Amino acid sequence: MRVLALDYGSARCGCALSDPTGTLASPIEPVLRPATKAGLRALGELVRTQNVERVVLGLPLSLSGGDSDQTLETRRFADRLRSALGGIPVDLFDERFTTAIAQRTGAEGGSSEDSRAAAVLLDDWLARHGHEHGIRA
Repeated sequence: MRVLALDYGSARCGCALSDPTGTLASPIEPVLRPATKAGLRALGELVRTQNVERVVLGLPLSLSGGDSDQTLETRRFADRLRSALGGIPVDLFDERFTTAIAQRTGAEGGSSEDSRAAAVLLDDWLARHGHEHGIRA
């Protein structure tokens, strides 16, 4: 199962893709302005061309675990993304500290910080939930 992780921001959405076995998470090109029609179309095309079966969307909870304005915006985006993807599951997953970890890793192969944050998010999701979805034995 291929999983796509998204680190949502209104200007740019970092993206990372798992390999088919759910072992490796690799940052890929970010999608610009993801909440626009063009952005949602680009995400849909990415899901189709990469045979993605599940999307993991980073949920920016506050340090205390509560919702912030950005959390609410991300939840609204998740609803629009679910509609645009027509049946592909979209999971919300706590993304606290992923950007800080991505900043420490530096630019691997020129990948954007947003996409590195998405890769950190995906690694964490695969470690915690991959076995529930038949990946990462």
